[in-house]
Amino acid sequence: QRQLLMFKYRYEPFRLLHLKGMMFLFYLPQTGRFSESSDKGWFRSLFVHKVDARKDAHSNLLSKKETSNLYKIQFHNVKPECLEAYNSLEAEVQNRLHQDKDYPCEVVGSWNTWYGEQDQAVHLWRYTGGYPALTECLQKLKTNKEYLEFRKERAKMLISRRNQLLLEFSFWNEPLPRQGPNMYEMRSYSLKPGTMIEWGNHWARAIKYRQENNEAVGGFFSQIGDLYVVHHLWAYESLQSREETRNSAWLKEGWDANVFYTGKTAGLCPHRYSQ
Repeated sequence: QRQLLMFKYRYEPFRLLHLKGMMFLFYLPQTGRFSESSDKGWFRSLFVHKVDARKDAHSNLLSKKETSNLYKIQFHNVKPECLEAYNSLEAEVQNRLHQDKDYPCEVVGSWNTWYGEQDQAVHLWRYTGGYPALTECLQKLKTNKEYLEFRKERAKMLISRRNQLLLEFSFWNEPLPRQGPNMYEMRSYSLKPGTMIEWGNHWARAIKYRQENNEAVGGFFSQIGDLYVVHHLWAYESLQSREETRNSAWLKEGWDANVFYTGKTAGLCPHRYSQ
């Protein structure tokens, strides 16, 4: 399932294309096929790329060592008649927190669903300093009277909400502001337990095939909330640019084998995602 959402990146409105839930990536366009030379062909890919047994936590093996950023993604299902008011209220509070240096957090992105699950808002926050920064923010917000009033007002507009705490993959691009307008696509996957390291090993190679048009924005995996969940965020100038960029990837030797093999580690997401 794909969704098109409104994306606000550092308070600049963009359009976002979103894929909800898990997608098995076995489809190959007519212009592509499994390469014979890359990874010795698709048949060999069934038997190679063995991963050593885990000897450390996912967070230590896969996340960036040079940063201590923690991310929180929020999923808010909004009453249809309240969406406009919700967006205005949320943007006002986000701006205040984003610009207040007393809070070690910043808004990376804010979305509204266009296609797929309607009337949903999704927000991605970054906490510089990891879990201590998150704890500091939560403690300060508990005594922030304006924020408490905002939560009461926002609650009247919501049907439901949930969140996840995420870390970023070490091999992915750092999510940074970029020139727009752009269309953003997020693909969310629910992995089979025990395959996160395997997934990371393959995507550390696969990501090099997706840098030609600067489309790779960020890659994250869950730490708290729904476990074994991966989010990949891509950016395109337009839907046509998205199609051309994705088709181009299939022409590169190695991309097909990585997609085939990583697809084997994923299962269907138990929830619907939008970002």
